[in-house]
Amino acid sequence: MTKVVLTVDDSRTMRDMLRLTLREAGFAVAQAEDGAQGLDALAEVDPDVIITDINMPRLDGFGFIRGVRADKRWRATPILVLTTEADAQKKERARQAGATGWIVKPFDPVRLVAAVRRVAG
Repeated sequence: MTKVVLTVDDSRTMRDMLRLTLREAGFAVAQAEDGAQGLDALAEVDPDVIITDINMPRLDGFGFIRGVRADKRWRATPILVLTTEADAQKKERARQAGATGWIVKPFDPVRLVAAVRRVAG
């Protein structure tokens, strides 16, 4: 069965790169432009893995992660943070919010796919 990845990023270029990379690896991809849209997408998509940026308009990645974790249906869904941020405090904040892992942009497609496969089970 095809695994579904929800990507949440305000950059069209990043969404396109993620979609291309993940589809080539055999994943189905759903996308959202910010955390608010990402939470809305969960009404229609049951993702196996979520990849989110941190710095986004309306609802940032921290708020999005907390929103996902507040719903018991998504409590165990792996969430990978994909961001330009490398700050240890922000990594800790993301972990406390419920993030599973952290990938720094620009991402290496091979390593990204390996990380998604690892957490997707």
